[in-house]
Amino acid sequence: MYQTLLKNKNYAKITGYFRTQIMQFKIPQDVQREDHIVGPLTLKQLIICGVGGAIGYSIYITLGKQYFMEIWLPPVIFVAGITIAFAFVKIHNLSFFKYLLMLILHFFLPRQKKWQKQTGDIFISAFAPEIKTKKNNFENIGKTSRKPTSADIENLSKLIDSHT
Repeated sequence: MYQTLLKNKNYAKITGYFRTQIMQFKIPQDVQREDHIVGPLTLKQLIICGVGGAIGYSIYITLGKQYFMEIWLPPVIFVAGITIAFAFVKIHNLSFFKYLLMLILHFFLPRQKKWQKQTGDIFISAFAPEIKTKKNNFENIGKTSRKPTSADIENLSKLIDSHT
């Protein structure tokens, strides 16, 4: 039936058959964005603020009863600052945690990469055809019975110069 409807274009225009069969779906545009749980806070930010607030409050409880404000206030402010940095600060569109890890890697890894022969992993495909090499060419290098002549050296130098 569908093929007959395709052949008869007038029927499709008159009845609007094809318009009713197309279903409309709403496609999400920004799937990388985290969902907001409480106001503008995401779940990750909420957990970080809760843990940091609990640590700061426990410092206040333990030090606040025994010491003056000059003793317990700096550690509480330090913990609050670290908590705010980890929860809300973004540098170059990276979270503070990722930026801190990349900064540590930058300082501890060598800045210049040096090529080392045969240090990588060798990938051998099970589906690729087997490459057959002639072992005779490699075994006979340097085992010739005659010494190279000046003509051989001249031909070799022309060959090398022509490929550069």
